[in-house]
Amino acid sequence: MVEIRFGPSGIGGKSEAITNLGLYSKMGLRACEVAFTYGVYFDKVTAEEVGKKAKDLDIKLSIHAPYYVNLNSDEKAKIEATKKRILDCCEIGHYFSCGDSKRKTSIVFHPGYYSEDRKKALENIEKRISELMEIVKEKKWNVILCPELMGKINVFGSIDEIAEVVNRTGCSCCIDFAHVLARYQGEDKFEEILDAFSKLKEWHCHFSGIIYTNKGEKQHRHVEEREWKHLLNFLKKLDKQQIIIICEAPDPVADSEEGLKILEKL
Repeated sequence: MVEIRFGPSGIGGKSEAITNLGLYSKMGLRACEVAFTYGVYFDKVTAEEVGKKAKDLDIKLSIHAPYYVNLNSDEKAKIEATKKRILDCCEIGHYFSCGDSKRKTSIVFHPGYYSEDRKKALENIEKRISELMEIVKEKKWNVILCPELMGKINVFGSIDEIAEVVNRTGCSCCIDFAHVLARYQGEDKFEEILDAFSKLKEWHCHFSGIIYTNKGEKQHRHVEEREWKHLLNFLKKLDKQQIIIICEAPDPVADSEEGLKILEKL
């Protein structure tokens, strides 16, 4: 049976992180995504301390890179700033991993926006992710790059687009099931996702309740029990080594705990 781990988006500030990991562990949560969404706020020393605590508690850490990134910008300065923000996350993620190759830190990021030419956007994003992967390899950082499936129709990140990037570059991805519901107007697309990412033996996922319009994602909301059951009945049958589910609901800790309890009853 596939190992499914639950955890929240958010670890708190530097002074709260280790305490929060202890609380998550007591709740049975075995994953946590550190939200650097507005900038990296851990230094190397803190990252090593938090990484060691997470390893001791068997909690898998991941990172969400800052929102202000765009690998398809027309401006060279913005491209370089984007790459630096992602690479700063990679460096901290390396210290989270405690040098354990089995605990590579997933680095989740929004790949970018469309230009007038969507084919060119794919080529640009693919090229720049490949460049990032080369730097990660040179630095010997213990991380995995994970461009995210996006919930708004006007941004790069459809199932097909992310699958193409994964196949061309060898990176992994973040499968955001709530974003898929929003982008595809309520269709869960489970079979399409399974087909697109069948070669990945480990899945890093996001989930929450979602409110959307005809333009896609609007805001996250509480996950209802039926929504957890629908997703988990799909995931628990998969031939994967591990599936991480990071909850991005308004109360991600409580919803993660609820998801875990529901899985245990299925």
